[in-house]
Amino acid sequence: MDPLYKPGGVEERWQRTWEEEGLYGAEPSGTRETFVVAHPPPNVTGALHTGHALQISLADLLVRWHRMRGFETAFLTGYDHAGISTQNAVENHLTEQGKSRQELGREAFVALVWDWLREYGGTIMGQFRRMGASMDYRRERFTMDDAYVRAVMRFFVHLYDKGWIYRANRIINWCPHHETSLSDLELVHDEVNDALTYLRYPFVDDPGSGVTIATARPATIPADVAVAVSPGDERWRDAVGREVIVPFVERVVPVLED
Repeated sequence: MDPLYKPGGVEERWQRTWEEEGLYGAEPSGTRETFVVAHPPPNVTGALHTGHALQISLADLLVRWHRMRGFETAFLTGYDHAGISTQNAVENHLTEQGKSRQELGREAFVALVWDWLREYGGTIMGQFRRMGASMDYRRERFTMDDAYVRAVMRFFVHLYDKGWIYRANRIINWCPHHETSLSDLELVHDEVNDALTYLRYPFVDDPGSGVTIATARPATIPADVAVAVSPGDERWRDAVGREVIVPFVERVVPVLED
């Protein structure tokens, strides 16, 4: 027997088996109470990051719990919840080649975006599967899917006919570089008063002293891999190069300038 558990082959095999057996699927039968999670689809800008991993883990926990409770449970997935980010990634790729979307024209640029999806979208879905996300992968959607576009247009017409949305002239945010409109969410920032948490990271060689940090996000502390101080700051000159202990998890990490 191997001394260590090697998850690669085992988890990949069971993920594939359960998906092929349809255990992640959901159908609107009407006989059971429903529970639906539409996972915010990641932008097609490359690979996933740890924030995606945390988000998918929490959602998958709720989904599996409701499945065990007998709910008709749909966990929906897709790509590109904000087209501007994917567009920006593709345009940066073009810029590196000395080209622009204006030179390509609309049809060629759309085709390039689809090529980008095929290259990086597969990576993203593969990562979801490797993390064990129990999504209904049959229902995978992308912003530019024909069926998805039709559904969005149909619903907008439905809301318009109900009088819940309207069409009118208004001032918008315009990006002169990309020549497109931007949401207020991309531009309007609200300043808020937040609470700072102060924690001391004791030195390994002198636990009675250490480096005190202030953070508005103490939940990230267990993931710390170093403590960074401002380069050239005389206050921390004697701390640089020494090791400190991360509170709670007691991990030994270096103090460095950055």
